[in-house]
Amino acid sequence: MVNPVRNIVIVGGGTAGWLTAGVIAARHQGRIGAGGFTVTLVESPNIPIIGVGEGTWPTLRTTLSKIGVSETDFFRECDAAFKQGARFARWTTGAVDDGYYHPLMLPQGFGQVNLAPHWLAGDDGKSFCDAVCPQGHICDDGLAPKTIATPEFDAIANYAYHLDAGKFADFLRRHCCDVLGVRHVLADVQRVVQTESGDIAHLVTEQAGEIAGDLFVDCTGFKALLIGQTMGVRFKPLSDTLFCDTALAVQVPHADAHAPIASHTISTAQSAGWIWDIGLPTRRGTGYVFSSAHISDEDAERELRAYLGPIADGLDVRKIAINAGHRETFWRGNCVAVGLAAGFLEPLEASAIVLIELSAKLIAEQMPACREVMDVIASRFNATTHYRWGRIIDFLKLHYALTQRQDSDFWRDNQRPETMPDRLRELMLLWRHHSPWFHDEFDRVEEVFPPASYQYVLYGMRFRTEVDPAALAQDARAATRAMQENAAQTERLRGRLPRHRDLIEKICVGR
Repeated sequence: MVNPVRNIVIVGGGTAGWLTAGVIAARHQGRIGAGGFTVTLVESPNIPIIGVGEGTWPTLRTTLSKIGVSETDFFRECDAAFKQGARFARWTTGAVDDGYYHPLMLPQGFGQVNLAPHWLAGDDGKSFCDAVCPQGHICDDGLAPKTIATPEFDAIANYAYHLDAGKFADFLRRHCCDVLGVRHVLADVQRVVQTESGDIAHLVTEQAGEIAGDLFVDCTGFKALLIGQTMGVRFKPLSDTLFCDTALAVQVPHADAHAPIASHTISTAQSAGWIWDIGLPTRRGTGYVFSSAHISDEDAERELRAYLGPIADGLDVRKIAINAGHRETFWRGNCVAVGLAAGFLEPLEASAIVLIELSAKLIAEQMPACREVMDVIASRFNATTHYRWGRIIDFLKLHYALTQRQDSDFWRDNQRPETMPDRLRELMLLWRHHSPWFHDEFDRVEEVFPPASYQYVLYGMRFRTEVDPAALAQDARAATRAMQENAAQTERLRGRLPRHRDLIEKICVGR
């Protein structure tokens, strides 16, 4: 190999930097040290992390397990809680009783029978989620997705996590440095030096001098120091599709130390966006994501405080700008962007951290042996990553496109066909006649949102697919059995699972 790739330099910490460092270092443990392979993370001592993104996807369980951390330690050190999905309130009509779940469990028997047409043809008054999955009832009851006897990272009901992003980054840093052999350099990057070919040769830092590398990972957040400022990759805005460009965030204390903790994200639609509400053991993380073209900061803050009630009196609200979009390409030369440097859409459906995981996993698995093959791997990485971003954009816009709300310009504007991606418009036409399942529209192994997720949102928001009764006959018995089994499983789990806070307390005190 003329130019072997052995020195990986990650610029920027936070969740993106440390998760990427952990995934790469864990994958290449046998090469670190004696093998001459190094993973170095360069982090400014003067730039605080943004610290948002408290919701995750179930993929994080596998990621944490593979990098070798203890789930018990993770809960104790990251103020973590279980997440079993999301409840969307007032998204469809805006009425007080308007709400549905997007759970993390697949519909009963999903690989064998598509229950959506059978539910559509029936009329038993159950929501789609309750008819095919126990998790809505589990969340309503305030229950955890497992028991204290369930092994770490295993599930009775599928789950992800809610977490404190600042504590999580620090937790990962300690594990990466103490266990995985990642080199941590606290230094401010003053200059990025490139070769004649345009690759990055080395960084010039204030505190640590020159830092050379073979592959550089840009985790510098919205600054995009490497991929944007140095490599010149342009940013592709998506504000014509996703209107929300501002967030007002506030941390809310629990009413008391024993207050119940929701085991799902609560997303409540407002006049010009939506409010997230995430329960952690010590507090609630809340905020209003909105379009500044449709509401002023002052009116948005009034809506947020009205949602929270008197408990918000005296609490500071933090304003965060959102520039919806992503880089036109994600890997150029010997530089690849991960996290906010690659782009950001909005926190709906918690796609930020899962994109970090998937990118880090792909980099680690496809790690180029030498510079000579890097462009081939970069091309494959870019194709996969573009596909993932496109599908996330489709899925986020689906929530807005399905609304029936006519009470504000924000909701009316979101229903205009010209604001929807072409692929989404085509799928919505298809879904008028064919319920999403294992069809050609889901053609990748690692879909971020599987067809079940589309079903939960579509039918939670009262979308109708035409059903041919004659076509249901061939699997009617299988569908009936699956729904009966779901009803039985729901009752079993409601009687077996502990309260959410009770399980977290048992994990944290070691009993």
